[in-house]
Amino acid sequence: MICGIDEAGRGPLAGPVTASAVILPKNFPVEKLRDSKKLTASQRESLVSLIKAEAVCWSIVHLSHRMIDKLNIHHATLEAMRRAYLKLNTKADHVLVDGKYCPQIAQPVQAIIKGDDKIPEIMAASILAKTERDRIMALLDRKYPQWGFAQHKGYPTKLHRQQCMEHGLSPVHRQSFRVTPVQPELF
Repeated sequence: MICGIDEAGRGPLAGPVTASAVILPKNFPVEKLRDSKKLTASQRESLVSLIKAEAVCWSIVHLSHRMIDKLNIHHATLEAMRRAYLKLNTKADHVLVDGKYCPQIAQPVQAIIKGDDKIPEIMAASILAKTERDRIMALLDRKYPQWGFAQHKGYPTKLHRQQCMEHGLSPVHRQSFRVTPVQPELF
């Protein structure tokens, strides 16, 4: 059995980092899967239902902005991935992780660059992690509307940086990331 692990939220200025671990059955319709970034929100939602219903097992773990500040984003991401794997009720023979680095777990683990575009189990984990993190950011948008989290999900877009300059940082912004001012457009 192969477990795929991926994360969402490594690059944002606010909110958690979310990791998911998924073990798919042999008969899963993998042709429906893609990297979560290449799917629309409605396509991801449809696939979330399928993955959760058909997977051998799956898990989702969040590490808060506070933990990110404490550990740094690299270590927080690896810890979220490790916890996502440990939360599974079935252990895999082999674990495949999207990216360059592997969390410390007992099973054989391999990092695969662009794994979320190549490996069905990682694609499934990517879809679960992104969809769940997007839901959290939509909830945070209701609590802190002046930062527009539902729109940019905490990523450092021009709009988000402008909102941070205008309103300061929200209680869910990562203090370990410095927000730089938006540079005026040069004409």
